[in-house]
Amino acid sequence: MSIDIDTARKVAKLARIRVDESDLPALAGELSGILGFMEQLNEVDVTGVEPMTSVTPMRLKRREDVVTDGNIQDQVLANAPDQREGFFAVPKVVE
Repeated sequence: MSIDIDTARKVAKLARIRVDESDLPALAGELSGILGFMEQLNEVDVTGVEPMTSVTPMRLKRREDVVTDGNIQDQVLANAPDQREGFFAVPKVVE
């Protein structure tokens, strides 16, 4: 599949990327190359291949879902430049 300059211009606009007119032919060539590679990948027979999330079979270490650092509100708020009624106080940013 080949991408023309008009399509490259449209893709750049949709991606909100400013591309100079002189750079559009190069962008169209790169996009055509990417689509060509994707077509090449679609030709690979993957029947019977299990999907995988990692190249190495491993599981992450699990831990109990328990509160471990609770009841230290005073210690946390001690770092705050301004606090009120047990919460961080921040300047109002919306009028």
